[in-house]
Amino acid sequence: MGIELDQPALSDDSRDSLFSNEGGAGGKIRLLKNIMGLWLLQECRRTWALEGTPLTYDELTELALSAPENGSYIDAADAVFLPPGGMPQRIHEYCRDSGQKVPESRAAIVRCIVESLALQYRQTLDEIEKLAGERMEHIHIVGGGIQNRLLCQLTANVTGRPVIAGPVEATAIGNLMMQALAHGEVKNLAEIRQVVLESFPPETYLPEDAAMWEERYQQYMKLFKRQETV
Repeated sequence: MGIELDQPALSDDSRDSLFSNEGGAGGKIRLLKNIMGLWLLQECRRTWALEGTPLTYDELTELALSAPENGSYIDAADAVFLPPGGMPQRIHEYCRDSGQKVPESRAAIVRCIVESLALQYRQTLDEIEKLAGERMEHIHIVGGGIQNRLLCQLTANVTGRPVIAGPVEATAIGNLMMQALAHGEVKNLAEIRQVVLESFPPETYLPEDAAMWEERYQQYMKLFKRQETV
């Protein structure tokens, strides 16, 4: 998750918050932080398939939508979640060890993951705005993650910003458009973005239940600040 800059951010705060500066198209800099993303869901899905219950990503989303609100969260960036295998059990143990209700059902586990990811996006957004010294008015999500409509909506809810989702095949499209630029078919990045916008209309998710999610975000931040001091 990140923003586009003209110059790299080289402050101590940027380094301490684990942001990196990557070269982008047109000489731009992408200030970003790598986030676990859907690895957690992927590993839960793999475990459940090995147990005899294969589930599609659409089915996982439907499970999460049907789950009662659990109110248990994980720090998706914690190193405990990096290795493959046994992800549902590790989520159980993490919630138990942090004094939270353990999400027992598959639906509750998926809901826990998706809500935790959205909350982490909000935390990262706050860090980006502090580093950039400005408010981000909306969030763009591209790639396969946009197919998880619940995650897109929760990201809008938790951040309080509209989420513009699409295109799904962003890497391939970006590669194609940079080749078009090299061959003179488009003039600049602004024209590339306009072509992509017109060719692959995005879907917009507007924030809902802002006050409730602000309260939950504050609870999330208190929980993991407390964990850091233990």
